[in-house]
Amino acid sequence: MLAADEATRAFEAERPRLVRLAYRMLGSFGEAEDVVQDAWIRWRQVDHAAVASPGAFLSRAVTRLCLDVMKSARVRRETYFGTWLPEPLATTPEEDLDDDITLTLMLALERLSPLERAAFILHDVFGVPLDDVATTLEREPPAVRQLASRARKHIQAAKPRFPVDREEGARIAKAFFEASASGDVAALRAMLADSVVVHSDGGGKAHAFPRPIIGIERVSRMFEGAARKSWIQQARKLRDLWIDGLPGYFSVEPGGAFQTVALEIENGLIVGIYFTRNPDKLGRLVERFGGGVASPRPH
Repeated sequence: MLAADEATRAFEAERPRLVRLAYRMLGSFGEAEDVVQDAWIRWRQVDHAAVASPGAFLSRAVTRLCLDVMKSARVRRETYFGTWLPEPLATTPEEDLDDDITLTLMLALERLSPLERAAFILHDVFGVPLDDVATTLEREPPAVRQLASRARKHIQAAKPRFPVDREEGARIAKAFFEASASGDVAALRAMLADSVVVHSDGGGKAHAFPRPIIGIERVSRMFEGAARKSWIQQARKLRDLWIDGLPGYFSVEPGGAFQTVALEIENGLIVGIYFTRNPDKLGRLVERFGGGVASPRPH
């Protein structure tokens, strides 16, 4: 049986992985950390002598808690104002990515059933054996195999056929910021694919477009209007980042509004632009990279 301090150390050793698992399930660090805290309470109450593997036990507890949270989360997202994007998982260019799930894949995961999402994340992302996934989901292994297979088919289109080289991604993100901050719409247009789509998440608390903007003509007009209104013009970049596996950056506007920008790139052109401006989703980045800039506020 594990002593109390040994049980605590075992949990803390698993905590980063558990938070990452819960985030991949929920798309929110706040909800992920709440789930992991609930798992900690369960861990304190369990008979540790009966636990063969703390990691497996805790993964199972976190997954089941996430499945419960996902029921209410889906209802909240149905009433969310405008486009919902996952809370940015940001890494600096010097940091390694934990996995190959991109922002576009995170959005594709939103279209799966909770059980499909759990089966895919546990097996395909975290490498949990199918028999253990079946135990976690309280399903027979053949049923879990079908869940994971259906999930792969649903998200296949969201996987990049040619993942962008990190140097190329950084170069394009830098050029995109410079053109947008200076209001150079012609330079911006030259970077865009004809089918480019802009997604912006303000959550009703910051300026954002309620629906995606599709196509190079409409997106170019959006940038022309943004330049006139100084929405993104004269912004100050706070940090180059990779946001859920996509190149981008964290910036602040003269009025004090923060945002992350993530770019989906194919064949050297931008096919997707993701603005996250909801201040509720940016607090962690403000703490880490804000450099003393005032906290984000609605405008």
